[in-house]
Amino acid sequence: MAVVTHHRLVSDGKGGLVPDPEAKLEEPLIVRPTSETVIGQAMGRWIQSWRDLPLMTNQWANVVRWEMRTRMFLRTSEFLWQEGHTAHADRVDAMEETLRALEMYREFAEDVLAMPVIAGEKPENERFPGADATYSIEAMMQDGKALQAGTSHYLGTGFAKAAGISYQDREGQQQLCHTTSWGTSTRMVGGLIMTHGDDDGLRVPPAVAPHQIVILPMLRDKPEDAALLAYCEDLRKALGARQALGEKIRVMLDKRPGKAALKRWGWVKKGVPLILEIGGRDAENGQITVVRRDQLWNEAGKVNFKAMAREAFLGIAAGELEDLQASLFAEAKAKRDANISRVSTFEELEAFFAPSKKYPGWAEVQWSRPTGVQLEEVVQRLKALKLTMRNTPMDAEPVSGACIFTGEPAAERIYVARSY
Repeated sequence: MAVVTHHRLVSDGKGGLVPDPEAKLEEPLIVRPTSETVIGQAMGRWIQSWRDLPLMTNQWANVVRWEMRTRMFLRTSEFLWQEGHTAHADRVDAMEETLRALEMYREFAEDVLAMPVIAGEKPENERFPGADATYSIEAMMQDGKALQAGTSHYLGTGFAKAAGISYQDREGQQQLCHTTSWGTSTRMVGGLIMTHGDDDGLRVPPAVAPHQIVILPMLRDKPEDAALLAYCEDLRKALGARQALGEKIRVMLDKRPGKAALKRWGWVKKGVPLILEIGGRDAENGQITVVRRDQLWNEAGKVNFKAMAREAFLGIAAGELEDLQASLFAEAKAKRDANISRVSTFEELEAFFAPSKKYPGWAEVQWSRPTGVQLEEVVQRLKALKLTMRNTPMDAEPVSGACIFTGEPAAERIYVARSY
């Protein structure tokens, strides 16, 4: 929590900032980093009986974190996010909701953002404070670092006890609720940028692109422009009436004056999936020229223009968008899988993440799930290498052999990586 007492800072004359005495608030504000405390108190008032359960709440809000080193979209002092908070009669129901939320995040990341993730349970030292279990989706960025893109927590009854969230069961006995919380934020935007971006700018998956197709008429400031614009407008309407990825195609007609090449590169940088360039002669002959953002260059190093008949493009537009969506996901997944390596000893782990390796990726290791002092020793050894444990995948295979940290029999596999 942060207590805000003034609405403006001023220079202290020494290179620092101090509260402006004239900017003191009449009443201090408490800015929260997350909402378990606030919503927990409300749940304590709302829930009386088993008939009130499960109680499911969701909000879209801005929160504040005291970040020492900010990074755009990934770590900012204030960010927008979605957070869900639920209360249940028992552990089984609460765990079901915890994992449902995790699957919702995985599905959104992979099916909408085309960002492959690994869903799994965080180790004890990475749990949300006070939680019985924390689950996450982890994505690999192009530099090999891990990005925690969403979390879901089973909070047990600890938060319910602190906030007085209880209910009268069917037998008339008072019971504590089992609660959950889960959230994801604008960090997803950063994940999308770093998963799909290339040297030419953004590459936005069609499922989330504001404009899936942009039409660029090659205007020449001549009377013939009217016929060209009419042709392009008719094409915009025809495309907009079709569906792709379960929704009507989102099409924009860029009527701005200026050179088509400059406008094209503006849209390339913004990651528009399909860009159509149409000149006066194209309009006369019922033609279009299309550029796919994920296939921008041909083998000769030239922009990969493809000319075709208008009607032919109308027939394949939806398929092109769907193929582009799948292509971005497949490319990112192949890159991630190629950069995950199994490591059998701690010495191999040290070599894998040697300072000379710029983009090492992730290591998949076996460990014994130590607790207490043993776990702290593992954390410190990894910290010395600037590494963290990410998660144990939900679909992990059974393991045999020894833990690379303790030498004891391994319990499971876990991913280790540098992270944002």
